[in-house]
Amino acid sequence: MQISNRAVAAIFSEIADLLAIEGANPFRVRAYRNAAHTIETLPESLKSLVDAGADLTKLPGIGEALAQKIEEIVTTGGLHYLDELKKRVPPELETLLKLPGLGPKRVHQLYKSLHIRSVDDLKKALDDGSVEALDGFGPKLTETLAAALKRHEALPRRHRLFDADPVARQIRNRLRRCEGVVHIEIAGSIRRRKETVKDIDIVAAATLDSDIMETFLHLEEVERIVMQGPTRSSVRLRGGMHVDLRVVSPDAFGSALHHFTGSRAHNIALRTIAENRGLKINEYGIYRGVRRLGGKEENDVYRILKMQPVPPELREDRGEIDLAARHALPRLVTGAEIRGDLHVHTDRSDGADSIEAMARAAMEKGYEYLAVTDHTKHLAVAHGQDEKRLEEALDIIDALNEKLDGFTILKSAEVDILEDGSLDLADALLDRLDLVVGAVHYRFNLTRARQTRRIIRAMEHPAFSILAHPTGRLINRRDPYEVDMHSVISAAKRLNVVLELNAQPARLDLDDLHCKTAKEAGVKIAVSTDAHSVADLDLISCGVDQARRGWLEADDIVNTLPLDRLLSLLKR
Repeated sequence: MQISNRAVAAIFSEIADLLAIEGANPFRVRAYRNAAHTIETLPESLKSLVDAGADLTKLPGIGEALAQKIEEIVTTGGLHYLDELKKRVPPELETLLKLPGLGPKRVHQLYKSLHIRSVDDLKKALDDGSVEALDGFGPKLTETLAAALKRHEALPRRHRLFDADPVARQIRNRLRRCEGVVHIEIAGSIRRRKETVKDIDIVAAATLDSDIMETFLHLEEVERIVMQGPTRSSVRLRGGMHVDLRVVSPDAFGSALHHFTGSRAHNIALRTIAENRGLKINEYGIYRGVRRLGGKEENDVYRILKMQPVPPELREDRGEIDLAARHALPRLVTGAEIRGDLHVHTDRSDGADSIEAMARAAMEKGYEYLAVTDHTKHLAVAHGQDEKRLEEALDIIDALNEKLDGFTILKSAEVDILEDGSLDLADALLDRLDLVVGAVHYRFNLTRARQTRRIIRAMEHPAFSILAHPTGRLINRRDPYEVDMHSVISAAKRLNVVLELNAQPARLDLDDLHCKTAKEAGVKIAVSTDAHSVADLDLISCGVDQARRGWLEADDIVNTLPLDRLLSLLKR
């Protein structure tokens, strides 16, 4: 079986985690993380590149040693270096990295001092007090870890949308070629573009003689058949994802797609309205008594209820049904309305491509502007720029703007918000920037009150423009830091500060609920990619999906504006 780019990226990410736990040089760890990121967003198949004899070292962040490892993985399906690393570092320790408060250094300390190598080991050590006795671990941290363990045990296994979506599309596209298939679509959480999904739901309309179910059960990715039947089967894929396939007749496809898209709360609310009107809605159609009124098309559900069709992203019973009844739903933003990206990195900090390469790639996407926001000096591990290097970058941007026709590179920086709320650049240099993107990158463990004061104090600086990834979360890896987002949103409104919706699949920060809250407060949002390579610019689609779940329209998003209006809005 051909190994996917994501599988190669996962191997490199695992190596980075194991090296970090082992205490390896942080720049070596970052090299593997950057390589994983490059591979994950690569449009071409690594297998096809290797088969064609392509020079893999031309890929961003891929040197000779990493290129050789990629070839070994693609050719053999495994990597000897990873096997050797697992002999030195128990891979179970990786699970501990997902707990808040545990970075690689602390996991290394727990392993070396207390021989903790699993979640169960940590739980026992917390119970007997041996963790609290370690240097750097105290009552507050052990309390945080105990609470995190409880949440870890209670949460079902969920996958990032970014990981599940391509798997679902691949399966749908294969099944679409089966004999007798009339319609087939992805449903469930993926269709609603939720940031994490429990499983993959696919709905198909097919003739009775179709071989779709047999083909589904024997896909090469299938590890185990969980259940099988003529109209519904469920399988577990290698890698842990579950997939459900429902097959209905063509005249019931619309009702089935609506039903299995959900959400459950949205469907229950619609069924209640229908019952009050003497109607019945289920996965087979819309009925008045025994008379079937519709169900072939998904919009039959809303048409018969005299409602505006609700986009899948809004189907969460958060007010959309009342607005649909009044035909007053928001006109959700689309990717075509984005005019530029306001958060990208280049090879001057921890990015893979030059300023010019990033600008030209943005131009090819049809953008009008791009803000170059390389890190500042406090974030040394990301090669953050000091004042001298930043001034050099600004000169490069000025020169490029002279020759780029119809496109503007905005001078900016992702400036660290220090612990006291001050910014990691002198005021004289901040004043030279077109906009300032401020971010918290350390001391995530401050109390809720201190973290909130820290962020709001930074926002009060007259040069501050956009608050990047406002809660600091990493999906499935790090909880948001403690911060009063209602106070932050109120301060953003008062100070005319923009909040970022970071489109990186691991962040999607702001989340959908905070986006809706910000919209209702009149706070503007920047949907930005935090791109670290040319390929990353395409992640804007992930941000647009999240924006739509957050009820955002083009008018709510600053980078749908033409440049002159954007710069006017950002002035404090």
